[in-house]
Amino acid sequence: MATQYDNTDDFLIICKPDVNAAIGDWLDHLGSERRLSERTLIAYERDARQFLRFMTDHLGGAPALNDLRELRPADFRGFLAKRRRGGAQTRTLARGLAGVRSFLSFLEQRGEVNAAGAGAVRTPRLPRSLPKPIDIDDAKAIINKDLSFEVTPWVEARNAAVFTMLYGCGLRISEALNLTAAQAPVKGTKTMRIIGKGQKERIVPILPVVSEAVEDYIAQCPFDLEPSKALFRGVRGGKLNPRLIQLAMQKLRGALGLPDTATPHALRHSFATHLLSEGADLRSIQELMGHASLSSTQIYTDVSNSHLLAAYDKAQRRK
Repeated sequence: MATQYDNTDDFLIICKPDVNAAIGDWLDHLGSERRLSERTLIAYERDARQFLRFMTDHLGGAPALNDLRELRPADFRGFLAKRRRGGAQTRTLARGLAGVRSFLSFLEQRGEVNAAGAGAVRTPRLPRSLPKPIDIDDAKAIINKDLSFEVTPWVEARNAAVFTMLYGCGLRISEALNLTAAQAPVKGTKTMRIIGKGQKERIVPILPVVSEAVEDYIAQCPFDLEPSKALFRGVRGGKLNPRLIQLAMQKLRGALGLPDTATPHALRHSFATHLLSEGADLRSIQELMGHASLSSTQIYTDVSNSHLLAAYDKAQRRK
């Protein structure tokens, strides 16, 4: 038997060699064929091994592939029930089941198991939560470099440029900080190619206000911005850590009296919500956001409606 160490839970997991080899093949497939991020791969492996740990207890010994050939729905319900008793929340359970299903589906495609049992189990229903965008006036205040309250002028300009890209282009913070100096959307840049989740490419238009903010930062940045190196830098010259942008937003929240939901990612939600409120169609917003499914974009319709109702209630209370 080969021993695998799950450093997430500090627990030795013993699996038969054929199962360990299958996990390795599965992760290679997810990384090379589906181009999932390293973080996602780690989460998927953890979920699969948690299930294998359950099966070890269930069977009284380490499972081999032969033990996974005809798993029944009751096996997966038992796994979910045990994790629920251990304190796992609904979102964690749903993600864990997705990881196990992915592993078994991979094995089924190779003709090694029957994954029907996992597919027959209902996914735990997730609570529906709406994104919380920032009001237009507050978003404008956030991207104003004169309100960033940083001591160093170039750091003020840097933070303002990052916030402007999140709000003006709908970028994820990782997408903005992964840009190289050669990709900087300076004056004259009309569009920019972004590599998002799952290595999915999309084209986003560049507004003049975005170019102006980036150029202002570049002019003040004290470091040599080599074309192949990171565009946004920390105070020591290395690639900017996203935590520093989150801390900068935290300062702004306190200064502007904004709620805790005003985060860097909320600027991306605001980009989509404000576009929708101005009449943009969902398909266009889907492309700009880089959503694989239109259902991910449709949630902003509910956000827009809830904002309208809130504004209506507020107006009624004033009468």
